[in-house]
Amino acid sequence: MAKVYHLDLSRSMLKGATLALLPGDPFRVPKIAAEIERRGGKKAEELAWKREYRSFLGTLAGEKVLVTSTGIGGPSTSIAVEELAKLGVRTFLRVGTTGAIQPGMQIGDLVVTTASVRFDGASTHYAPIEYPAVTHPKVLIALIEAARLHEREGIRTHVGITASSDTFYAGEERTDGFSRYLLPRMRGRTEEMRRLNVLNFEMESATLLTMCAALGLKAGMITGVVNKRTKKEEKITPEKLRAGEENVIRVALTAAERLLSSSKK
Repeated sequence: MAKVYHLDLSRSMLKGATLALLPGDPFRVPKIAAEIERRGGKKAEELAWKREYRSFLGTLAGEKVLVTSTGIGGPSTSIAVEELAKLGVRTFLRVGTTGAIQPGMQIGDLVVTTASVRFDGASTHYAPIEYPAVTHPKVLIALIEAARLHEREGIRTHVGITASSDTFYAGEERTDGFSRYLLPRMRGRTEEMRRLNVLNFEMESATLLTMCAALGLKAGMITGVVNKRTKKEEKITPEKLRAGEENVIRVALTAAERLLSSSKK
């Protein structure tokens, strides 16, 4: 099979990998690959880097596993999932960062998403808005079990609903963008979500969860908290980003190990 257009990957390059870890940031890909090397004892190989899509192939729990960045937002995520599915990937685990909106959540905490509020547009190209964006049960169980294993390291995990927006500034009710103006329908969104017990904002889960459910694929998501929206316009710093990334990578790979091991049974 020839290479798919955007990812610059072919089926033979994946060597039978059926699980993909999906960070948004291409610079998070080698960080995940390094942790896979540490756990699996085998060197991970960089396969391709085209546009926002950077891919490494490693070995985890004795199985080949892919790490591919999706870029930011639903449209680029949908492209990555479509093309990886064409190459044989059937389980997708987003490894991301997020902004917390509930009191008591701290930098470095993790969020395991059970379902997503669809404040996006890309997911509507796969299913009507009434269709739920939900995590696959097997992936959800693996993520929760992995989080419990890491509790002894002081990593706190929250399990619940995520709000997923197409835009970082207006859609997440930020007023630190260029115009500082928000359309009336965007004002009060954060408090509304908080009162509805939504945990966090991010930008990919609505598309990922909707399209995978609709296409018969498995998907789930775990994110690390890198800012708290309980304080107005709190800034994301390198230190906060590092704390969220390190924790989410560790727990996500433990969940991936469980999924890969269960697939052998």
